[in-house]
Amino acid sequence: MPGIAGIISQRPPADCNARLRPMLDTMRHEDFYKMAARSFPEMGVYAGAVTFENGDGIFSDESKSVVLIFSGECFCDSKIADGQKLIEFYKNAGGAFIGRLNGPFSGLLIDKNRRKVFLFNDRFGIQRIYFHETADAFYFASEAKALLRILPDSREFDPEGVADFLTFGCVLDWKTLFHHIAIVPGGSLWTFENDRCKKGKYFSPETWESQPQLTGKEFEGRLQQTFKQILPRYFETTSKIGIALTGGLDTRMIMACCPRDHGHATCYTFTGNNGQTLDDRIAARVAAAANLDHRLLRLGSDFFSNISTYADKTIFATDGCAGVFNAHELYFNQRARKIAPIRLTGNYGSEILRGISTFKKIPLAPQLFNPELRETITSQAAKLSAHKAHPVTFAAFKEVPWNLFGNLAAGRSQLRFRTPYLDNELVALMFQAPEEVRKSSLPSFNLVRVNHPALAEIPTDRGFGSNNSGVKFLWRRAFAEATFKLDYYSTAGLPRPVSALNPFFRPIIGKLKIAGLHKFLRYSSWFRNEMAPWVREVLSDSHVRDSGIWDSRFLKTLAHAHIHGRNDFSAEINAVMTLEAVERLFLRKSSHLDFSTKEYAKPIAAF
Repeated sequence: MPGIAGIISQRPPADCNARLRPMLDTMRHEDFYKMAARSFPEMGVYAGAVTFENGDGIFSDESKSVVLIFSGECFCDSKIADGQKLIEFYKNAGGAFIGRLNGPFSGLLIDKNRRKVFLFNDRFGIQRIYFHETADAFYFASEAKALLRILPDSREFDPEGVADFLTFGCVLDWKTLFHHIAIVPGGSLWTFENDRCKKGKYFSPETWESQPQLTGKEFEGRLQQTFKQILPRYFETTSKIGIALTGGLDTRMIMACCPRDHGHATCYTFTGNNGQTLDDRIAARVAAAANLDHRLLRLGSDFFSNISTYADKTIFATDGCAGVFNAHELYFNQRARKIAPIRLTGNYGSEILRGISTFKKIPLAPQLFNPELRETITSQAAKLSAHKAHPVTFAAFKEVPWNLFGNLAAGRSQLRFRTPYLDNELVALMFQAPEEVRKSSLPSFNLVRVNHPALAEIPTDRGFGSNNSGVKFLWRRAFAEATFKLDYYSTAGLPRPVSALNPFFRPIIGKLKIAGLHKFLRYSSWFRNEMAPWVREVLSDSHVRDSGIWDSRFLKTLAHAHIHGRNDFSAEINAVMTLEAVERLFLRKSSHLDFSTKEYAKPIAAF
């Protein structure tokens, strides 16, 4: 995806420049990317940027004494601040200017006069910076693969990272799947001066946690005011903007408060290869009520015929943060880019506004792992509880940048991705919400009702409508929640303790014809049908069985048991096939990971 990369070192300039070029080349994995680089040998800085075809990543003042290498977007009031504006901010406020920035970003600022270099990112850390340090050099990049390209000693799985991934579906604590490659924490400002690096932070969530709590009435008034105030920023563009519309509350809030002058906007909804979900039907009604065009972007047959390619591209683009289960993200965002280069979504609204979380232990079958890893994962189960602090802190500063980063990275590899739900002002406000209000959907729905009554008349996919009380409402909510759960279980299988009942459960649900109202992503079914040959091929590969991660005896029966419907092992298949692709795309095929000794062969690059 677009980003920055560089080397800070006093090594010979020819050596550093020779390493920088392949780093940027590795990040330029789409033909609509462009790249640029700058060298500052007198300061030991060699850096560049990869951007979309119409973007700029390197900026300087008139004297060329201050240079900014930047990726992302910054919103100031209702305008987007470009690199030149950010340099002005720096000249007026020094490094403190970063605290004023609002949006997803990462940057490297070189001040030749002061002989200082600043590396920084957004306060949530969603515009990632991976780094690796040696005795004589500091390497950084927006994509881990750029570092793997030039650092062969890092082309190894990190045991702790793999254990995290298999326990929670992501790696915790700003670590990665790769040996000696870490992530700069969110809200960081690292200063390089006189061959030293001072690793500081310009923001900590404790700043927002210390705010006074509002009453329910005060909070709801502030929410209405703040959301309407910040939303125009996310419509600021001279290009077309695509609103990824669903049947839920978060995109409904956007539609209710969107600026009247939204001539650049159009709407679309991602959906399956046939039929219609509640999202499809509701989104069409919402778009019509807002006087905007709407279209369905369907999952075509080409997705299934090229599934291994889409999975590999997704895993490669996201450095393994998005797996096989996320292959559709790259597919859909490729198509969304043809409609509009900017995608505006309601992503993270549920987490930030209502504390809904999917960040938890993944119940993979213990027999999938070798005995040493099985013991490690068992001990990992309580690890997430150490991060449970203030619920908004957990959502914004841990769940979003760690657990939800994969889908975000897949989308950002294709287009500019915007959501108002990570706006500094809105997230700061949520720390002031009373606990009982923060868990409720009513403030969000009331915002829709006040600002666009016609949209409030259209029930959401979870049953909220103009009348949110009485028997009719309770029945509507109960039906929505029941069918949502049935959709989930018919897609992902019954919970592990009763998963043996899956062969009986699916036919019954099919006959009742109440499944498929909410979800169209059916990887469990696809692994048994359209993707079955691919699943068999990967799981029977000798490199997979000999990796040192899996119990080879269980692996032999995994594909057969799932494809023939005796049990649902879709999550296990996703885990195995994702790590197989990470190993094949980034590491040596013959790498072996030993969790008992933590000694393993050094892999080679697969570039």
